[in-house]
Amino acid sequence: MSTVMVGLVLLVVMSFFLATGVWVSLALAITGWIGIFAFTNAQPAGILFSAFWESAASWEIAALPLFIWMGEILFRTKLSEEMFEGLSPWLNWLPGRLMHVNILGCGIFGSVSGSSAATCATIAKVALPELKKRGYDFNVCLGSLAGAGTLGILIPPSITMVVYAVAADASIIKIFLAGFLPGALLMALFSGYIIYWSLRNPDKCPPAEPSMPFMQRLSKSKKLIPVTGLIVFIVWVLIAGYATATEAAAFGVVGSFAIAWWSGGLSWQTFKESLMNSTRLSCMIIMILAGAGFLTKAMAFTGVPTALAEWVASLNLSPWQLIAALTIVYLLLGTALDGISMIVLTTAIVIPMVQAAGFDLIWFGIFLILLIEIAEVTPPVGFNLFVLQTMTGKDSMEVAKASIPFFCMLLVAIALITIFPEIVTILPDLLVTKPGG
Repeated sequence: MSTVMVGLVLLVVMSFFLATGVWVSLALAITGWIGIFAFTNAQPAGILFSAFWESAASWEIAALPLFIWMGEILFRTKLSEEMFEGLSPWLNWLPGRLMHVNILGCGIFGSVSGSSAATCATIAKVALPELKKRGYDFNVCLGSLAGAGTLGILIPPSITMVVYAVAADASIIKIFLAGFLPGALLMALFSGYIIYWSLRNPDKCPPAEPSMPFMQRLSKSKKLIPVTGLIVFIVWVLIAGYATATEAAAFGVVGSFAIAWWSGGLSWQTFKESLMNSTRLSCMIIMILAGAGFLTKAMAFTGVPTALAEWVASLNLSPWQLIAALTIVYLLLGTALDGISMIVLTTAIVIPMVQAAGFDLIWFGIFLILLIEIAEVTPPVGFNLFVLQTMTGKDSMEVAKASIPFFCMLLVAIALITIFPEIVTILPDLLVTKPGG
């Protein structure tokens, strides 16, 4: 059987197990076992053991549960309510006014939660009742929350970024730095659409609230200082080289405990809930990575990635053609899979293709994360759609319809970083001088 046929057979096998509801980690591992057992002379048991050990016994991956725990701790404080109160006085002059709180709130909270669903749920819980009470258009509010909630995986520190860096053997620090400018770009595009919509529909926006004195606005914003300081500190110790990503994550946990204590949100119950939830999520992700690691080894033994890379190279595809093809593939995958599964299911095949085509892995990581953000607002498995459906009682397709303009802004962001890759690469290139980050 040809190498291409082997790849197709394994793809069908994996699709079958995923379609029947088998856990993603087990589906990956079983597919890898079948690939080695049926198409090579190697012994799958020893390879399985080494792959699982190498995937789990990694110093870099220790950052993952720590960043998750940091987000879980802050999620249970009064951060969300304080964020709305702190940001709203500064946005009264902009067309769309308080709807921009959705964008800024998701951007700030996303940087500490690292999760799209958590970001979307937290900001929606606070913002939707306030915006509805003040007479803002409900559909635009819904769409902006669905779109801006995706910032949780783009603005560092991000769980998805750590997963990609581990799966692609890329620098976590460089991936983190690469996310800042695209994150700011996406926030500007979302806010730009809200401004455009508000200017086109002035009758659907409530009148501006009375102006607040500067010192009063500062007073309302002072509670954002601890969280902002924690984010700046984590990024600074990473850039300055004083700490690895794992050590910075540990600092983040300690800092989040301090903020929770300072805000009065720290109790034995919140400690226990944050620890249990972060443990469950971390175990799930690490098991998926272990299964993906075994599948990667199986693919290497069968020679499928090498054959695909050589095939792509032989086609002489231009960067635009390859990017267009990958965009279509990931948009289709996004209708059925979550973001982490999309990464671990495809990196074994896609990374060799990307490298053979001459793409920078850091740039490709941000490109991939933007595509995953689109998956978060794409039916039928758009997690942000499910979150807002649960919170509002609206049908997920109705939420999806409201998010179409912000879906389009995500596509614009992908086009811009493709045309101008410096948006992604300039910060890592300027701030990380050591080889490998």
